[in-house]
Amino acid sequence: MTAGNEAIAAAVVINDGRVLLVRRSITEGSLRWQFPAGKIEVGETAEAAAVRETREEAGVEVRAVRTLGERVHPLTGRRMHYLECALVGGTARVGDASEVDAVAWCGRAELSALIPEGVFDPVQTRLDSSLAD
Repeated sequence: MTAGNEAIAAAVVINDGRVLLVRRSITEGSLRWQFPAGKIEVGETAEAAAVRETREEAGVEVRAVRTLGERVHPLTGRRMHYLECALVGGTARVGDASEVDAVAWCGRAELSALIPEGVFDPVQTRLDSSLAD
C-alpha cells in the first residue's frame, strides 16, 4: 500500500473548551501541529485507530463519540477519517517521542495560530461550538 492510499484516523479530542493537538517530530510538508492521528491497521476500525493513536502519541485514554467526516487530505493525498473523541482519563504528555515532540490543549486562538491553514470544515464547525476563546 502506498502512502497516498493509507487510511488515517484522526482523533478530535475536545475537553473543557480545548482541543488536543500534537506536534510532529518530523513535519509532513507544512503540517507540524495536528490532531493525534495515524494509519488504520488491517482489521481495525477508524474509531479503534483514533483511540489507539491518541494513547500512543499523547498518553491519554479516549473513546470515540462520532465521526465528524472523511476526506482526501489536500496536502498529503491520504484518506482521512475525523472522529470526535471524549477524554476518559490520563494527562496529556508526549507518548512516542519518535513521532511527537509536544502536546497542547488549545482554545480557539491557539488553534488558529498553530494550524494557520485551518482544519477540515466539518471539524471546524464542531470546534466552533466547543472551544473557548
